Amino acid sequence: MNDLRITRENARFQQWEALLTNRSKRHRNREFLVQGVRPITRAVEERWTVRALLRADGATSTWSDALWSTTDAERVLLSPDLHARLSGREEGAELVAVVEMPEDGVTRLEEPRRPHGPVVVFDRPTSPGNIGTLARSADAFGASALVVTGHAADPYDPQSVRASTGSLFALTVLRVPGPGPVVEHAHAHGYRIVGTDEAGTALADVDLTGRLVVVVGNETHGLSSGWRAACDEVVSIPMVGTASSLNAAVAGSIVLHDALRRRG
Repeated sequence: MNDLRITRENARFQQWEALLTNRSKRHRNREFLVQGVRPITRAVEERWTVRALLRADGATSTWSDALWSTTDAERVLLSPDLHARLSGREEGAELVAVVEMPEDGVTRLEEPRRPHGPVVVFDRPTSPGNIGTLARSADAFGASALVVTGHAADPYDPQSVRASTGSLFALTVLRVPGPGPVVEHAHAHGYRIVGTDEAGTALADVDLTGRLVVVVGNETHGLSSGWRAACDEVVSIPMVGTASSLNAAVAGSIVLHDALRRRG
């Protein structure tokens, strides 16, 4: 396979650069940028489709050389200054991957990557970093899927992908407009739906075994009325000290860890 070499800004480069900040173009083209060694490695290992690898001309390392020589993706050499604009200037980020965005159909939940793990729902998150943090915990604690619902930040935003440190690629990830499709799937397949809220039942008193959907609400406003109505149970996390609440991703992580502990 021949390498394409781009030394000055052109239409292809502008298309890739737009993926950093333009959500509409990411979803219209169904592709997003992945920066850094671990996220790219996880994307490849988990068999996400890599459309292109972008490399700084002259950059070399054992890792990048191996991936470059074995990839089926388009290979593009960029001048170092152009590559730096796409890589976030992260030290050692000599490769950037253009990765295909999967479909959002809720039917993908029927064949999750981890059939026995909980489905995690993040309802209307505003922070891409929180999405990535929750994805990292979902991966660590054995969840099967991450579903982002409502008007929300983008799970494929570079901040989200970086914050997940590659864990995003271990999960079935999809976006849906509201609770309906996920609730229908949960009822059809025997899942219990458990939401998180400071006014809920104490975490220790709620059954977290069996098939589970864990719903984490918006960072400021919590669960939407639709999700609250859909929940079989709403749990709260006991706290001491002066903190009025927990970060949404942290709260979800605690519930997921407790569910894992109870599954043994």
